[in-house]
Amino acid sequence: MENTTSGNASNTFGNASNALGNSLPDDDVLTKTTAGAHAAVNSIADAADVAARKAKPTIDQVAAMAHQVVDKAAASAAPAVDWLGQQGESLNATQKKLVTDTSAYIAANPLMSVGMAVLAGFLIGRIIRR
Repeated sequence: MENTTSGNASNTFGNASNALGNSLPDDDVLTKTTAGAHAAVNSIADAADVAARKAKPTIDQVAAMAHQVVDKAAASAAPAVDWLGQQGESLNATQKKLVTDTSAYIAANPLMSVGMAVLAGFLIGRIIRR
């Protein structure tokens, strides 16, 4: 019976070595496939690096041109902003003068001011009703 057991053991080990022997070609295929995939990824990465290096001067040039356009637009808009600021100040001064003059007229002629207000209200009411 011992021979049978040892015979079974050798058969088991023999089957295991056959199984390992059969798996070696599968490992070679996997290794080759992995190496090929790594080579493809490295090739693509190298191509991307080359493309980025070639595109960088153009991108820098376009960015510089965009900055110049923005600077020119800002330089062109600055006088318009200054003019609008001056006009705003002028309108504020005119408004203050008009309020001051109107207040002085109302204080000097209160009855005439009330009459004009009633007449203006009447005319506006007639216009709105139409």
